[in-house]
Amino acid sequence: MSGQPDDTFKLTVTGIPENGTIPEKYVFNDWGCTGDNISPGLEWRGAPEGTKSFALTLYDPDAPTGSGFWHWVIFNIPADATGIPEDVANSGGLPAPAIAGRTDWGAPGYGGPVPPPGDAPHCYVFTLHALGVEALPLDDQASAAMVGFMIHQNRIASTTFTARYGR
Repeated sequence: MSGQPDDTFKLTVTGIPENGTIPEKYVFNDWGCTGDNISPGLEWRGAPEGTKSFALTLYDPDAPTGSGFWHWVIFNIPADATGIPEDVANSGGLPAPAIAGRTDWGAPGYGGPVPPPGDAPHCYVFTLHALGVEALPLDDQASAAMVGFMIHQNRIASTTFTARYGR
């Protein structure tokens, strides 16, 4: 068999090449980084049958915390959604009734890459989860760990997109 079928569950991040370097506009603007902290746009296709909602996570497994770092958590994305616009906080918001959960920055919303100086470039893993429930029973103060627990209890399938950033 050559290649994957067109209906394969696939996530793309607009403006970032897969396995490439994350541009400065998506990088955090603090802790020595001078990015714009704009969230990238996302597009997806091929959701599996039975998908009732989606959840998105952005995770840095290389963060020197002992447990990685959650940069973005969104859940209750409706099943008919096919993407999230760039700079979602300033471009009309998430598709209702989606909720941005609390990240390791301590608040809901996107927080871009900011690896320590001198570290090898970190991997940033965007994961879109197709869920078999219409909504997770959580609010915007739910921790990334709690959202992750609920995702894993209700996941039908997931697709990932990895990019890197270092300084």
